[in-house]
Amino acid sequence: MSAGEIISGWRVHLESARRRSPHTVRAYVAAAERLVAANGLADWAEVARTEAHHLRTHLAARRAEGLGNASAARELSALKAFIAFARSEAGDPEASAPRLRGPRIKKGLPRPVTPDEAVNIAELVDGLAGEDWIGARDRAVLLLLYGSGLRIAEALSLTGRDVPMGEVLRVTGKGGKQRVVPVLPITRAAVAEYVAVCPWPLAPGEPLFRGAKGGPLAQRMVQRAMAQARRALGLPDTATPHALRHSFATHLLSAGADLRSLQELLGHASLGSTQIYTRVDAASLLDNYRKAHPRG
Repeated sequence: MSAGEIISGWRVHLESARRRSPHTVRAYVAAAERLVAANGLADWAEVARTEAHHLRTHLAARRAEGLGNASAARELSALKAFIAFARSEAGDPEASAPRLRGPRIKKGLPRPVTPDEAVNIAELVDGLAGEDWIGARDRAVLLLLYGSGLRIAEALSLTGRDVPMGEVLRVTGKGGKQRVVPVLPITRAAVAEYVAVCPWPLAPGEPLFRGAKGGPLAQRMVQRAMAQARRALGLPDTATPHALRHSFATHLLSAGADLRSLQELLGHASLGSTQIYTRVDAASLLDNYRKAHPRG
């Protein structure tokens, strides 16, 4: 076996068996390639013998190259999954990953979740989940919150009748008020991936998103998955599932959306509820101005 065959086997596992997104596959394969090349690993048994102290040394070298805390945490998650897979391939019945905590990440000031952070969170909950279909489920839910501005309860109220999803989705919000929201291609693809691997029948009148035992998915499970990803990425405690909806609104306003349209998309009963986002956007603008202006 060669290093190339190891990496090829890892990629196939991620794409076929684990059904990871292309973004996750690229990141996890790149991390494995660096570990294999740096240590001259040539077969699964050699990879399987990688222990916590080996990972610690490898990550220290990566940090010396300028890798930040959040990126180091993501790389560690990828390498632990890679080693667990290698141990399985080498015949280890336990096939567990080395026990090593990620780097300490200093909490920053509360801030909106950026578009890249929103996608990274969704990809990471996929990678951290214990079962493939649960990872696909959590990723789809979070992308609905960010990409369509849904409340958690609105996303979890969707049924099998709502799939396959088109470019728009009709949801029922507070007070039974219905509205139409856009559905991004990345979100449609994520929901389709979840539907394809969900082990429970998704009948038209049944909940779309299911818990581990087949019942309706509980909000606390979405919050728990988000908290795991938030810690791994070094994001503040304010990066909650509901913050993804706030970020959806803030980013649309920054891109030129008018308040009335935003009010309709969010399902706010009054324009006053929507106007808070003008203050959020103004605060972000002022912060950028202070950082960029020579006299700031």
